[in-house]
Amino acid sequence: MDEMKKWIVYIWISMLCPTGIWAQINTDRVMMIGRNALYFEDYVLSIQYFNQVINAKSYLAEPYFYRGLAKLNLDDFQGAENDCTEALQRNPFVVSAYQVRGIARIQQKNYAGAIEDYEKALKLDPENINIWHNMSLCRMNQEDYEGAKKDLDKLITIAPRYTKAYLMRGEVDLKQKDTIAARNDIEKALEIDRYDPDTWASRGMLGMMTKQYKDAESDLTQAIYLSVRNAGLYINRALSRFYQNNLKGAMADYDLALDIDPNHFIGHYNRGLLRAQVGDDNRAIEDFNFVIDMEPNNMMAIFNRGLLLDQTGDYRNAIKDYTTVIDEYPNFLLGYQYRAKARRRIGDNRGAEADEIVILKAQLEQQNGTNKQTAQNSDKESTRKKSDKNMNNYRKIVVADNDGMENKYKNEYRGRVQDRNITIVPQPMFILTYYEKVNEVNQIIHYNKYIADLNNKRLYPNRLLITNEETPLAEKQVTRHFASIDEQTTAIVQHPEDANKRFARSLDYYLVQDWENALVDLNDAIECDSTFMPAYFNRAIIRYKQLEFQKVEQQEQERQSSDHQFMYMKSEYNLIKKDLDKVIELAPDFIHAYYNRANLLVTLKDYRTAIDEYDRDIERDPKMDDAYYSRGLSHVYLGNNKQGIQDLSKAGELGKYSAYNVIKRFTEVKE
Repeated sequence: MDEMKKWIVYIWISMLCPTGIWAQINTDRVMMIGRNALYFEDYVLSIQYFNQVINAKSYLAEPYFYRGLAKLNLDDFQGAENDCTEALQRNPFVVSAYQVRGIARIQQKNYAGAIEDYEKALKLDPENINIWHNMSLCRMNQEDYEGAKKDLDKLITIAPRYTKAYLMRGEVDLKQKDTIAARNDIEKALEIDRYDPDTWASRGMLGMMTKQYKDAESDLTQAIYLSVRNAGLYINRALSRFYQNNLKGAMADYDLALDIDPNHFIGHYNRGLLRAQVGDDNRAIEDFNFVIDMEPNNMMAIFNRGLLLDQTGDYRNAIKDYTTVIDEYPNFLLGYQYRAKARRRIGDNRGAEADEIVILKAQLEQQNGTNKQTAQNSDKESTRKKSDKNMNNYRKIVVADNDGMENKYKNEYRGRVQDRNITIVPQPMFILTYYEKVNEVNQIIHYNKYIADLNNKRLYPNRLLITNEETPLAEKQVTRHFASIDEQTTAIVQHPEDANKRFARSLDYYLVQDWENALVDLNDAIECDSTFMPAYFNRAIIRYKQLEFQKVEQQEQERQSSDHQFMYMKSEYNLIKKDLDKVIELAPDFIHAYYNRANLLVTLKDYRTAIDEYDRDIERDPKMDDAYYSRGLSHVYLGNNKQGIQDLSKAGELGKYSAYNVIKRFTEVKE
């Protein structure tokens, strides 16, 4: 084990050494550490470990694939594509590599390349829902609606309760102007899942298209109930209210949308148009200023601002805006008309006459059938898309319709833990570490006197934090902790009986995702001092994370746990509980140990005992939002939805806003 420690210590340093040394590292071990880091979203760190494996064994496909996956999550799409290509050259039967490369190609707008990948993947895994989903969206982006519909029909055959497939097919129906088929698909999706806000929103937009504005407003209201922080839903409900002449309601929705997302482009544009309509010119100008700052080449916003500046008497700046639009669209006659009027108001008669000559010439050309004006007047559509380039639509409001299709593509890999459905798991366990995520909404400082005393003694390079909001390390932090491993090793040699120094090194190992060596140090710390509570606490959590990671690995490999494996895991869970019991024995006031023990019981599906543990936490700290949240989930698991929602409501009140999503899922919707 000492030899292993040596190698882990020098992994970072060896990156600068000749390639001959790479063959000496345990690549399986390094590969596992890299996957640990990837699993917990430490993407920068994971790439470093995969680099080591690639340098040692460049013939392996696996490290290239996982490095590509890390790059994808860092938005390095080209790098992700290249790494997946390398992986497939070494093993052309890795379905996941085709999937990740497909997503990377989508992000680069290479839809044909993505489809090629998905077709190859489907030969290996013909019933993969994610692949069919993404391939259908690619075809929709290519405007291959018949091909998309065939793919979606196949997807529905494979997964008849997959609601997104019906919604996508409904979207294709609308592209083909078949509103009846679209409505049938949306109604089928609603029949399957009435708690999906996208389904209600889709029916609402269909109501808008068919001018059933009251029904559209009702459906969009239901969508908002299920997804209260979605700014686009408020913007679209504002449209439905606008068409019912409910201008006050529409304005209120725009204000709510911009409270949620102050930078929402369409929200500012539409509110600017509405403010202009009700005579609030100065504030309308403010909205168009915002739009133009975000998109300096938005000619419709510039023209609308010009009109408002004209109305408020700022003729010179209005002329500047008109000129900008005319330079971009030389055949836009309305621009010349307004500019001519503004020029006369400031005494520029020569400039006005020049504009009027352009208009007269265009009118003569129109009479002769030679008019080249590109902007055609059309009122067939009451709303337009943001991408609309028809300048005669300058007064038409914009529908919030998810311009970027890439946001809808399914990526089962992104945020493997933190981005999973928060509605089905308790909040994470607490651990002692140096870093935590910054929560701009509700930053809670978790305090314990024992830990505070340790910090006051300055025994560690950084202050210990009690947190369940861990954050990935930046590259400089990774480098620092690898160097710290060397420093702590030297200190341990000098003071072999000092539990604090072994604990300090265990933190360094933990932060670079080397859990095995972290556990070795924690075991040694406990041997040095059997009353050293922090070592028991962290050992329990690291063991827990190891087991959870093993479970996911088994699921990914589609292996069923044998009875032997189950008994092994149960015994490991008992070891974790034993450590937490010891922490509570040594520090009865350390409420985070009770919380962790409760979470462990939830993992073992002993919900009633878990609730008792959460009760103890809440008695000691009535403002512990995590305990309310997790106790609420435990009640829900037992079928006690009313009690569960009460706890979740309290968690939301204390700042755990994700609780509201759970409440909506388990609250009966009144029709």
